[in-house]
Amino acid sequence: MFIVRAATPSDLDAVLQLAASAGPGMTTLKADRQALAERLALAQASFAQTVAPELRDYVFVLEDLAQGRVGGIAAIKAAVGLDEPFYNYRLGTLVHSAAAADVYVRHEVLYLSHDLTGSAELCSLFLHPDYRRGGAGKLLSKSRFLFIAEHPHLFARGVFAEMRGYQDAGGGSPFWESVGRKFFGMDFARADDMCQPGAKSYIAELMPRYPIYTCFLSDAARAAIGQTHVDTAPARRLLEQEGLRASAYIDIFDGGPVLQATTRELRATRESMVATVAAMDDVRGGERTSLACTAQVNDFRVIASSAVPIDGVMALAPAERRALQCDAGRTIHVLGMAAGRSVHRIGAVDGQAVSTV
Repeated sequence: MFIVRAATPSDLDAVLQLAASAGPGMTTLKADRQALAERLALAQASFAQTVAPELRDYVFVLEDLAQGRVGGIAAIKAAVGLDEPFYNYRLGTLVHSAAAADVYVRHEVLYLSHDLTGSAELCSLFLHPDYRRGGAGKLLSKSRFLFIAEHPHLFARGVFAEMRGYQDAGGGSPFWESVGRKFFGMDFARADDMCQPGAKSYIAELMPRYPIYTCFLSDAARAAIGQTHVDTAPARRLLEQEGLRASAYIDIFDGGPVLQATTRELRATRESMVATVAAMDDVRGGERTSLACTAQVNDFRVIASSAVPIDGVMALAPAERRALQCDAGRTIHVLGMAAGRSVHRIGAVDGQAVSTV
């Protein structure tokens, strides 16, 4: 069984291994032991609500309970751009016209922007290759939306996610080669490695001061604008299922798209429900179609289950109750893995045969 739970400092070695596997382009997940140790300490304080809300960094891990192994990581930064600038390019349009020459030309332009300041960022989603199957990725990604739905007051300006941008077969970024390299004088991997919390002043010092007309970029760079890395495409689909949509913003390094939503637009906000836990003694299995979570900020846990709530009651097997650390009678929150999905599950609740659909 998999569980998504709040990360703790004791997860450092596992998180470091995940970061080392992620490779370039994962700006928010670098294989730096000291930086990760500090981040996990901040995450612990964030869940404990002992740091200011706008500084919180909620980090979650996917744990394989059978193997005792952490197989994935994901996070929500409560508010970006308040302690240091947060940059994106905003895609806009300029019109050049001359009636005397009978010329009317529309140009796509990139504007350096701080527009997302104060918004929450969905970030650092990464699964070890061993766990890219069996619904683990869906559980990890979607669990964050349950957290937001449970605590919307912590995320005042909505949420966004930067998608890793297109890279060619050799790992190069056409957008970076046509834009960033011209001003930074370094390759993509080095610039990406330098992009650490508290060390981003070089961006303001080196970025172009004026809007960039995309017509001056290479054909490959223009084609890469707003395109998602092939390995990130599944994550994008999951985010879009939850209500996020492509926006006018792109990443300043690789041109990857930025997806946005308000908390009210999220499926979890609209469709999650409260249920009371009932004890089920036996389970025949079935497709896992529901997410069930505990509501506390400081002990947030999520599992995927084949049960569905009926009349406000959700029957959970012993292993599921242990994973959530909740007994019968406890209140949990439930969200379908996808809208309109349900499965058939048979077992015994308090000694009585039941069938849930």
